[in-house]
Amino acid sequence: MESEKRKKAVALRYESDRDNAPVVVAKGGGETAKRIIELAKKNNIPVVEDSQLTEALIRIEVFEEIPPVLYEAVARVLVFIQRARSLQAQP
Repeated sequence: MESEKRKKAVALRYESDRDNAPVVVAKGGGETAKRIIELAKKNNIPVVEDSQLTEALIRIEVFEEIPPVLYEAVARVLVFIQRARSLQAQP
């Protein structure tokens, strides 16, 4: 029987008037990941599951910008979130 992989989570911040690139603001596995996800949901922050992107982002230190190699992948997530929020705002 294969054991369940330990859940991981990474929280990003991107404010175009403040940040040059998205910044890792929290990361962790297990209970920490669970707490990051709970806090995001509680604060109506979208949660996107992408295990490959999470594996790449978890290697970045907290409060560091993501490297240029991850810009495209993170941009796709940000566009997805923006579109989802736009759809929710429609009557």
